[in-house]
Amino acid sequence: MPPSPTQEGEIPFDVPAANKPCKTWYQVYGSLESNQRTLVALHGGPGIPHNYLLPLLDLATQHSIPLILYDQLGCGRSTHLPEKRGDGAFWTVELFLAELANLLAHFRIQDDYDILGQSWGGMLGACHAIAQPAGLKHLVIADSPADMELWVKTTDQLRTQLPADVQETLTRCEKEGKEDSAEYEQAMMVYYDRHVCRIKPMPADLAESFRLLKEDQTVYLTMNGPSEFYVSGTLKTWNIVSQIHKIQCPTLLINGRYDEAQDEVVAPYFREIGKVKWIRFAESSHMPHFEEREVFMEVVAAFLKRDE
Repeated sequence: MPPSPTQEGEIPFDVPAANKPCKTWYQVYGSLESNQRTLVALHGGPGIPHNYLLPLLDLATQHSIPLILYDQLGCGRSTHLPEKRGDGAFWTVELFLAELANLLAHFRIQDDYDILGQSWGGMLGACHAIAQPAGLKHLVIADSPADMELWVKTTDQLRTQLPADVQETLTRCEKEGKEDSAEYEQAMMVYYDRHVCRIKPMPADLAESFRLLKEDQTVYLTMNGPSEFYVSGTLKTWNIVSQIHKIQCPTLLINGRYDEAQDEVVAPYFREIGKVKWIRFAESSHMPHFEEREVFMEVVAAFLKRDE
């Protein structure tokens, strides 16, 4: 059985454009009063809830690192806004940066904290770090692009390695606007089994995140698109390469050998960040925190406990 959170609740989040009260749901594992700095985990998507990051509890239970997990606005157990589907002016990076700042202030840790962001969460974490917040001491960017056009280029290359019938189904369904069909989902999973998570059957926590995404795809469809490799949302041209050099805190960069976040996708972070270490997991795709869980936790814990 997984450990029980030491705290669980909701944080009021003032979003005037939402036209209704909004709240951010969270869980805390470990004591925020301990001598070890708190780690805030940012999930991917956007709009894929925290459940698939539950392996990070190992950092709290085995390495005594206090951990905050939360569902970003629009997904999981936080406030949903399905009426905002397609509203690119509402669902912005700035919205989620404001939510993160609100969470840090709520827990009064804004002067001393670490961040781990996975996939979209790493993109969000990088944007947060570019602003050079004084309290951010370590940043972990896991499986994340710095340039979405480069992401699309590399995922297109990965698609060409799929079986011909799978490629045909994906392309046909996208042309016909049938991305919500069963045959598209089945073909999509062939890619996911290779480049998102190679563990079979899919881990239960990851499957639960995907189930919850399917229930409400408002954020994911608006900002990303129908799938990991068919990006049609507002993030399609997102690019922070010219700003990465502003990240001053020590940064750990992570990806997997089979990751949809291929080496060329994460390389800009390595080139531009001053204090950076890059770890590539040889047996992993997009989820090394599942695929090579024990080593992943050891690497991350050692990095977070090293003060520079």
